[in-house]
Amino acid sequence: KLDEAKEHVTKELKGNSIPSKLKNAADEIGRFAIIPNYVYDPDKTEQKRQEAADSVQQVQIKQGQILVEENQLIDREVYRKLELTGLLSGANIFKPVGGLLLLIALFISALVYYFERQYSSRIPKNKSLMLFSLITAIVLIVMEVISLFQQLEIGHIGYLVPIAMGVMLIKLLINERLAILSSMILSICGSMMFNQGVTGTFNYGIGTYFLISSMAGILFLGKHNARAKILQAGLFVSLINIVVLFTLQLIQNTAQTGLEMGTYLVMGAVSGIGSSVLVLGLMPFFESGFGILSTMKLLELSNPNHPLLRKILTETPGTYHHSVMVANLSEAACEAVGANGLLARVGAYYHDIGKTKRPQYFIENQMNIDNPHDKLSPQLSKNIIIAHATDGADMLRDHKMPKELVDIAEQHHGTSLLKFFYYKAKEKGDQTTEEEFRYPGPKPQTKEAAIISVADSVEAAVRSMHNPNPERIEKLVRGIISDKLQDGQFDECDLTLKELNIIAKTLCETLKGIFHSRIEYPEANPKQKVKHT
Repeated sequence: KLDEAKEHVTKELKGNSIPSKLKNAADEIGRFAIIPNYVYDPDKTEQKRQEAADSVQQVQIKQGQILVEENQLIDREVYRKLELTGLLSGANIFKPVGGLLLLIALFISALVYYFERQYSSRIPKNKSLMLFSLITAIVLIVMEVISLFQQLEIGHIGYLVPIAMGVMLIKLLINERLAILSSMILSICGSMMFNQGVTGTFNYGIGTYFLISSMAGILFLGKHNARAKILQAGLFVSLINIVVLFTLQLIQNTAQTGLEMGTYLVMGAVSGIGSSVLVLGLMPFFESGFGILSTMKLLELSNPNHPLLRKILTETPGTYHHSVMVANLSEAACEAVGANGLLARVGAYYHDIGKTKRPQYFIENQMNIDNPHDKLSPQLSKNIIIAHATDGADMLRDHKMPKELVDIAEQHHGTSLLKFFYYKAKEKGDQTTEEEFRYPGPKPQTKEAAIISVADSVEAAVRSMHNPNPERIEKLVRGIISDKLQDGQFDECDLTLKELNIIAKTLCETLKGIFHSRIEYPEANPKQKVKHT
């Protein structure tokens, strides 16, 4: 080492730009200055080795001594005894590693099968896979950090893990099936992490706890979840955690003090409540980062006090009422064919917001005023009517509304023909074509947008019908759907003929409930006096 240091000085000086005389002097000084600063003392070394050996506590294992009993949890101390007696040979390490690799292969196979064969969500596969991976990684990191406290001999610290957080996020942001699959994966991973440091073993108690806790999180989250419902789900998970932990202690029949038992139950309660709090805190980041429209966000947008809905109500009350009717029809039809009913409802609320720019030019808002279109040319009227779709989409973009709602506003008329003004122009002898009187599109790209398109036309047509009855309503609904189908308005969405038939039946049933006949009550005789007692 000494010679290497001196040679290093010489090499460094060779590459330097100082004069050669100074280099030689510096080299001599450097070689002279480098002296040994560590000296090997064999006696001291042997003394330190003996002291280290003496400090190690001896482990005595007597002949016939029971090292571990059946069903006993193997902790680090028991594992060390087994290792010292040679019962755990080095060759056996390949078995747990091989088993772990097979388990990982099973997880990957299940995920591949799900995403290739069973995946069903509005979110693209790639985005869902990234989201799933990120949420899973976050939960595993939290597990790993908490598992480090096992070294401090904090008993059963794993009960504190907010395991339900991950599956609740996956259910809210992607779907329920993937949440169930992730609950199994995370439970198995957790049982390996919290195994008291014993390689290749599973902690079945905490694995069971993780599985039941995460499944409870999935179960107690409803279909449409406001913030209060998510907190409520967290409370239910806490209750389930407490029951599960108490049950596990009874099954394992381990001696626990009242303080230890109370600590475990508090950990379970904190895990459940903490899961819901973390879900509420992380949801906005996932929604904005991945561009996801969750049910929680849709519920917020459906609040009648939302500024844009207030704008529609105050400036175009007729349009507001029309939108509410379209929302009811669309939601029912979407639910019938397995589409997103809540998205359809909220999309219908905002689909005609473009009419707020020129409310008096739309018939539902013309109360006690003349129709201004009577004084306009068909071309100008056409431009005003067509503009409401693009105006609405632009307004929603300006207010940073979700893309799904912008698309519905832009697509709900597709490329359909404004027949009234087209034929009016023809009657006046104008040289025009159908293309000039068609909406610019695009055509509906999703089931929800297509169903809103149908419900929009149906509601307007039924509203203008005199004495509607079930037969006339059904004929009208099926006629509108048939016209749109022949016009190619459903060409770019994945609606089938079977689903269109279901939509027609659902719309008819809903409209029959709205326009059902009422009993005519006889007028009260004004001369008849009623005695009040």
